[in-house]
Amino acid sequence: MAMTSRRSGPSTGRQTRHQLAFVLLLVLVAVGIYVPVLALPSLSLPPEIPGDEKMIMMSRKFYIKDDSFWKDGNHFQIIGGDLHYFRVLPEYWEDRLLRAKALGLNTIQVYVPWNLHEPKPGKMVFESIGDLVSFLKLCDKLDFLVMLRAGPYICGEWDLGGFPAWLLSVKPRLQLRTSDPAYLKLVERWWDVLLPKVFPLLYSNGGPVIMVQIENEYGSYGNDKAYLRKLVSMARGHLGDDIIVYTTDGGTKATLEKGTVPVDDVYSAVDFTTGDDPWPIFELQKKFNAPGRSPPLSSEFYTGWLTHWGEKIAKTDAESTATSLEKILSRNGSAVLYMVHGGTNFGFYNGANTGSEESDYKPDLTSYDYDAPIKESGDIDNPKFQALQRVIKKYNVASHSIIPSNKQRKAYGPIKMQMTTSLIDLVSMTDPADVIISANPISMESAGQMFGFLLYESSYIAKKSGNILRIPKVHDRAQVFVSCLSQDVGVLRYIGTTERWNNQPVSLPTIECTTNTSLFILVENMGRVNYGPYIFDEKGILSSVYLDGQILHGWKMIPIPFHNLNQKPNLSFEMQHTKKRNVGQKEPALFAGEFSINTEEEIKDTYLSFNGWGKGIAFVNEFNIGRYWPSVGPQCNLYVPAPLLKPGKNTLVIFELESPHLELLLEAVDQEDFVCGSYDSKVNQ
Repeated sequence: MAMTSRRSGPSTGRQTRHQLAFVLLLVLVAVGIYVPVLALPSLSLPPEIPGDEKMIMMSRKFYIKDDSFWKDGNHFQIIGGDLHYFRVLPEYWEDRLLRAKALGLNTIQVYVPWNLHEPKPGKMVFESIGDLVSFLKLCDKLDFLVMLRAGPYICGEWDLGGFPAWLLSVKPRLQLRTSDPAYLKLVERWWDVLLPKVFPLLYSNGGPVIMVQIENEYGSYGNDKAYLRKLVSMARGHLGDDIIVYTTDGGTKATLEKGTVPVDDVYSAVDFTTGDDPWPIFELQKKFNAPGRSPPLSSEFYTGWLTHWGEKIAKTDAESTATSLEKILSRNGSAVLYMVHGGTNFGFYNGANTGSEESDYKPDLTSYDYDAPIKESGDIDNPKFQALQRVIKKYNVASHSIIPSNKQRKAYGPIKMQMTTSLIDLVSMTDPADVIISANPISMESAGQMFGFLLYESSYIAKKSGNILRIPKVHDRAQVFVSCLSQDVGVLRYIGTTERWNNQPVSLPTIECTTNTSLFILVENMGRVNYGPYIFDEKGILSSVYLDGQILHGWKMIPIPFHNLNQKPNLSFEMQHTKKRNVGQKEPALFAGEFSINTEEEIKDTYLSFNGWGKGIAFVNEFNIGRYWPSVGPQCNLYVPAPLLKPGKNTLVIFELESPHLELLLEAVDQEDFVCGSYDSKVNQ
């Protein structure tokens, strides 16, 4: 199928604009018109590139020919690994990349999560952990090539597959991952920001980026070829015709038929189960690429697997993983390890999966260790790293760097916690202007609360025999409280919990109030679905609420504004305590504690052990390190990288949803722990 017409390449367009601007400037000067320099900022000419650099750039070319990858005229075998800048603190980017270099890799593959970079419509963030350009330049400095997975959908066990949550509140409803013009307009606006940042970093321009992926495993989702062709056209318009644009799909006929773009200049890569025989799949891959343009590439060679809450931690055998990799490399195939280093789902950005039904909801852990050869903490002293390294050394003749030692860790010991703010106190601190009033509950996204928690408040007349509360559709977990606010100084009485995966009705007991009884429902967003047919995953109460079979009207939506990754805190975490009073059983509350580190030399990685606590989120020095849920498991400890710590006092704040530790103690330990929980939770059943 013929390609749609493309805009001229960026370099050509820029050159033409500079020529026109220069001629215009000469004409204005010739006729004696005074032109202030600042009035024409777009007329500034680019610095002249030295002749030797021009020659080097002209000779730089990465391309496909004769069913092989070629780099500067030489055969090239991609031995790569996925490593995500947004799952690693920037201070550790170089450390983790050096460990990937020690493994023998020559290429880094990396997703770009749209939601991290545009958390609000039109608000672009490329600083701190979102500094993509600095990460790519660091890859270049360390002599890695880069395969960039630009999306706009990435999957990646990341909230909503990388889509910004505010897309779910656009009206009329967007058709994600289709040629819906309203959706594509927003994609184009995003790529108009992203891709110009990538263009100077293309390999032909002296940077590390050799390939750019559009979408991700689209054949497992849809079959809209017009959508895929539009993405290709947009990418080419910004990046030119020389860059390899690629797709990735499962190695089956059905997924490749739906997910590939039937044009000669888009390369179709494949992924498949690690235990599969790769070469019949590579032969199938050839049928979906132009003749001579199908170098065998497993763009996701699985070194491990993800884990959901309530499951045993996923582990894969080191030797069988290495043997499977050698089957590919020994016949000059290419592979990208997914993951070489998984990292951490900091903040609220973990994704989730579903089974055959939307209610079969499976949220991912905070840890994204993935049983990768480079562990979440950076450790490489493990059988999988050693087995894979032995294989890779046979096929990557480039010299390997010295193997870094494991990072030191420190157990800082017990930390005494104190309750500082209850849920009802948080409500009283809310700006009334932020409270939404509606006849019926509305979603989190519609309320402008994209992550964390939203509190729904209503009232009802209590029956002496009690009442039955039912919420047909809640995403994802709702804790129900009642109170006589006018009588007992705002004590919340915990009644029960209803969840997306069991959706049980809640019995409201008799409660004597002089006025109507207040009803509070705290809903937690536990991570949006990132894969499959139920990706349009709104959060909050998504249906009417029924009391004794009748719809309950009259609602307030009260935001509980905890900040996410790469956001400034919008809630005071100062160690000041609210007035002493009784707090209801299982009433959510903030707890705070401090621990001291004497010197810079004593700052090491650590883990926070949540054994004995219930469920919640944790902040270290105001950085959101993620969710804990030790009663369900398997993750008991949260990883705290050393760059989050400082000499002197370090502050720990947690929002505990259920039951605090009896002694109000947390402990900073020096080991990961993935063996808590009963593994028979109904979270993922």
